[in-house]
Amino acid sequence: MARTATGKDPAGVADRLHSAAIHVLRGVRKADARTGVSPARLSALSVLVFGGPMRMTDLARAEQVSVPTMSRLVAALESGGLVRRRDVSGDARASTLEATSRGVKVMQDGRRRRVERLATALARLSASELAVLERGAALMENVATTI
Repeated sequence: MARTATGKDPAGVADRLHSAAIHVLRGVRKADARTGVSPARLSALSVLVFGGPMRMTDLARAEQVSVPTMSRLVAALESGGLVRRRDVSGDARASTLEATSRGVKVMQDGRRRRVERLATALARLSASELAVLERGAALMENVATTI
């Protein structure tokens, strides 16, 4: 069912944007099936690729999962050669996690496929509709910094 908002109601606009974002992400993530990596693992890998090396607890916090859950995800990423552990100098008990070059390539290739899929859908729009979406994307980037 299509939702409507007048533009005067932030909650109504938020509801529509939330639903649209979920549907867009689901649609473009269909391209991720080619990687053979689960969505949860890709999400954790993405944090490491774009956020840089971090400790297991920080990665679990970023992904809003427990440390044991993240440990299982990381073990699978390590066995796939997408992530590696590095010892923290001066602390034999601590290590950081970082994406391998293979992990970075998986993320870059996935992003390219998702963007291509979205661009194909956007190509169906008129020039004026595309201009509206471009302005909306800029506004969403600004909103994202406040959440």
